[in-house]
Amino acid sequence: MTQPDRDRASSLRDEVTDAVYAMGWTIVRKMPEGAARLAFTALADRTWHRYGGGVRQLERNLCRVLGKDAVDDEVRVLSKRVLRSYFRYWLEVFRLPEYDRERILGRMRVTGDKKIFANLDAGRGVILALPHMGNYEHAGAWLVHRGHPFTTVAERLEPASLFDRFVEFREGLGMEVLPHKGAAAFGRMAQRLRAGRPVCLVVDRDLTDTGVDVEFFGATARMPAVAAALAIQTGAALIPVTLWYEGEYWAARVHEEIQIPGAGVRQERIRAMTQELARVFEEGISAHPEDWHMLQKVWVEDLGEAPR
Repeated sequence: MTQPDRDRASSLRDEVTDAVYAMGWTIVRKMPEGAARLAFTALADRTWHRYGGGVRQLERNLCRVLGKDAVDDEVRVLSKRVLRSYFRYWLEVFRLPEYDRERILGRMRVTGDKKIFANLDAGRGVILALPHMGNYEHAGAWLVHRGHPFTTVAERLEPASLFDRFVEFREGLGMEVLPHKGAAAFGRMAQRLRAGRPVCLVVDRDLTDTGVDVEFFGATARMPAVAAALAIQTGAALIPVTLWYEGEYWAARVHEEIQIPGAGVRQERIRAMTQELARVFEEGISAHPEDWHMLQKVWVEDLGEAPR
């Protein structure tokens, strides 16, 4: 295939991808809810049966969570449940603009949330650090409806039109969305935290070249340093949150604040705080592995890179 042919094929894939997501935010959000759930469950099962690269990586990740050396029947059953949970997340993303305030607040079960609001009411910024669990988009809408619009970052997607759709979607929910790369985003988040506002970050997978290595389920994984770095820079409270589904409800646990170490240089303190984040994520994922939607590489061994 010539380069012009490859460029045309890539452009076509981008157009198809964008069209699929556009359909999600138009057709799927208007479908009867029962029919939409049946359709997305069927799509999840079909994806699981096809056993593509994402599902295979998911099962390698689940082997680490369960302490297994190889995929077995237990891992296969669990991965099917994860796919159904993951497709439920996408269904709810497409339909979330249709949910009213009463539904968003009424179906959210949160423990420990007083820690968030006590800090914000006192004028102290809060960094809410989450893994890819449950429905963090809904959790964000819940926080907005509780009276606290927040700042977050988004992975820059291709095509650009798809990234724009996600930014528009999240801003429509009341979020301030920044591209995740660059010092400008870090500086903007630091400003918001110093002003006593919340920042929400999904930080169980590193998308940069600045992540730090942590022990995670007994092996070395790479996670972003940004949450700990922001806490050290601004004095904001770094608070982990884990999420899952409980039937028709969304559930979340707000964990204890991760304290800034009193000793050590900046990088040592960042590493120590990120390690503590990983420990809390372990606890939450172990309790609800079916709602950890990680189909990408997290561990250094899978990334094929040397430990840092």
